[in-house]
Amino acid sequence: MGVQGLTSFMEENGNILKDVHFRNSKLIIDGSNLFNLLYFDSGLDQSHGGDYDAFEDQVCKFFKALRDCDIDPFVIVDGGSDYTDKKFETKKTRAQSRINTANSLSMGLQGSGGVLPTLIKDVFKQVLSSLKVPFAQCICEADQDIASLARSWNCPVLSNDSDFYIFDIQAGFLPTSHFHWKKVSMQRGSSIRYIPCKQYTTTSFCRHFNINRQVLPVFAAMLGNDYVKLHNMGVSLRWEEYSSMEGRFARFDGLLNWLARFQGQEEALDSVLRLILHGNNRQKMDAAHQGLSLGIEEYHLPPSCLERFFNDGVGPGPGRLPEPLRVLPDWTLLPLMKGRLPSCMVDVLLLRRVMQRVQVEDPGLPCGNNTSRPVRQVLYGLLLGGRRADHSSQRPPVDDVEEYYREGQYLTSSMVEAVLPSAAEQMQLDTLHQAPRPVQLEVFLETLGVSQSTLSSVPPHLHIPVAVTCYWLRHAHPLPDQPLLQALLLGLVYGELCRQRKSQRGFMGGPVLERLRGLIQRGRRSLDLGVAHAYSQWQCCLKESLHLNQLLCLPLAEPQCAWLYKGTLVHQLVTKLRGGLTPDSLLMGDLCSGQLYRAILGAILNSHDGHEAAVIPLVSGPRRATPPSLTQPLDDLTAHLHILALEEDDDDGVGGGSKAKPEDDLSWTLVSVRTRHKSKDRFNRARNPEFSRKQGRIGWE
Repeated sequence: MGVQGLTSFMEENGNILKDVHFRNSKLIIDGSNLFNLLYFDSGLDQSHGGDYDAFEDQVCKFFKALRDCDIDPFVIVDGGSDYTDKKFETKKTRAQSRINTANSLSMGLQGSGGVLPTLIKDVFKQVLSSLKVPFAQCICEADQDIASLARSWNCPVLSNDSDFYIFDIQAGFLPTSHFHWKKVSMQRGSSIRYIPCKQYTTTSFCRHFNINRQVLPVFAAMLGNDYVKLHNMGVSLRWEEYSSMEGRFARFDGLLNWLARFQGQEEALDSVLRLILHGNNRQKMDAAHQGLSLGIEEYHLPPSCLERFFNDGVGPGPGRLPEPLRVLPDWTLLPLMKGRLPSCMVDVLLLRRVMQRVQVEDPGLPCGNNTSRPVRQVLYGLLLGGRRADHSSQRPPVDDVEEYYREGQYLTSSMVEAVLPSAAEQMQLDTLHQAPRPVQLEVFLETLGVSQSTLSSVPPHLHIPVAVTCYWLRHAHPLPDQPLLQALLLGLVYGELCRQRKSQRGFMGGPVLERLRGLIQRGRRSLDLGVAHAYSQWQCCLKESLHLNQLLCLPLAEPQCAWLYKGTLVHQLVTKLRGGLTPDSLLMGDLCSGQLYRAILGAILNSHDGHEAAVIPLVSGPRRATPPSLTQPLDDLTAHLHILALEEDDDDGVGGGSKAKPEDDLSWTLVSVRTRHKSKDRFNRARNPEFSRKQGRIGWE
């Protein structure tokens, strides 16, 4: 991101960066850059879908280090795409690069760059909230807002984006690569702590190269940033001729020497255009003029709405937004900035386009995002006023949404129809937040194909993961086998135990937690692409369901995503379960863990009402003795589940319904029987024709 090669050039001229002991200051943090740094620099898993609990631990340690040094952080994350769409080609290039990296990882190789897990941004925002770290999600991309706030507050920016070498920020820029937060130090003879780091200012840079800071944006645009690349236009200028040095940085040095003669941007830009015209035709010069102007414009700093947001807790007034962004309803602006609405809605409303996240999958199978497409279609329908699945709606048709995703090893796109379930027939985006809570809940449940009673026997904060798992079992391709489901649910139990251990003093975790941790520590990190593909689909379904729930104003409690999936554990569990290990043996000795596992599994197995394939639990083979902890009646389960629920969760979505029935054994065989077609199934198939295959005989036998 940013100016190509500029970070390396700064490292080569190290005397521009000043060593400082940073403490007792406000700090504006590029949040999107930070969660990339914390995940990749910690060496966390990329191939198995991610280890979110370990990532949360890194985030907590980072902000503890800031707190120990009296540093007040303000985190700003990217929102939707730039509404001018200037970076679209750059985004496509990066998406293809991530596909290449994911493909390398799928073969056990290390690709260039990295692949972030699907839920990383959701986890990051939730951890910031739990730590009470002030943060904002910008409506669009964040760089200009970050720089504008830093200039207004006269405090530095923490990032690794080389664009911040160009923005005119008086207090400077702290590159994260030199921000040694793990090495908090103390001043001699005192208890004052600080973080050793390096600081950059445009003043030191311009003094070193004897140029006017007004021409820095021209310098960046000429080198090539996210908005303009002259070499792609067929324009080539030999700046090395103006340099006395040799090597890879002669181009940088020569351009700076050439720019030293100018006092302002217009003068420098006019001279550049004359050079371009000298060796090219008028058409190329006009294209270069337009591209350079756009590239330079990105470093202008308009007033930011972030200062008012952090000081007064208010969002931008509609009148302060650029005209294209006024398509966003007034009620969405503050929740968007608080990170409580998905930023993808900006791209849908403005650009009718969504770029899907890349994961490590089986490249020979369809993209895992295809499985969650019906959920996204409802999201698009709510945003755009979509058509009914049976096309009987009298609403005028809307534009479809263009989705970019992996097909094989390449980036491709297709048009996806915006669709509404029957429960959302009267909903309008402008008043979506005023819809009755039962209606919002009905839309969510109908989209995922689950009933309210299905979820009644599990803790409220696990309603969404359970509903998603029900949906995944019906729509995933290939269809998941029994060990995949068992491992996923054991992962949920593990997450609950870890969450309790972190939030409750004196909670030790017990034998189940120790067994599962032992599997992680002893397990080999080999990759089964079939398992990776199945769980990639599950995470895609979870992400889209979380976003749908947010758009519907949280009819269901939002789960803490860090505790829902641990890739290195569930992959190892699948291997062990396929080798003969049973859930019974892993859950022995802990009543609550066994009850939670059985409650979730019972809810999933009894979610077949209204679907074409009904799943019936049977005892597999000779009946084995079951550990006493797993044969306890579930009549008293509700009390235990309330303990498991998050303190901040309230039961505002679901109530009533029958409890899951106890079963004699956890090693169930699942078979399916055909039932009559239901209207909801016709709705699901209409949204995504490739999922209309027959679902009979999906049995795990």
